[in-house]
Amino acid sequence: MTTPVPERDPGLQPERTRLAWRRTTLSCTVVAVLAAKAVLHDGRSTAGAAAGVLCGALWLGFLVLAHRRIRVLAVPGAAGPPALAPLHATAATLCTVALAVCATALVF
Repeated sequence: MTTPVPERDPGLQPERTRLAWRRTTLSCTVVAVLAAKAVLHDGRSTAGAAAGVLCGALWLGFLVLAHRRIRVLAVPGAAGPPALAPLHATAATLCTVALAVCATALVF
């Protein structure tokens, strides 16, 4: 006697991925806010202001990429969502890493 294997729900994986993008966006937002606080709290230096502006620009870039991916994942499709373009994946990775480096530079 074999038990029937239930079909995989195609909606679960895109939902988890969408939630992961939202968590990462929230983390980047926290980093950007803390970077802005560090710039404003530590006085006004040119290097600090440049790092703060860079953090803000990186955050906005990541926000645009993440929002685009979240919208794509929200569209129901029979075959599932399309794969993330290599250019977008590279840009998201570079924004995340650069934002972390920029925030670390502001802290130390």
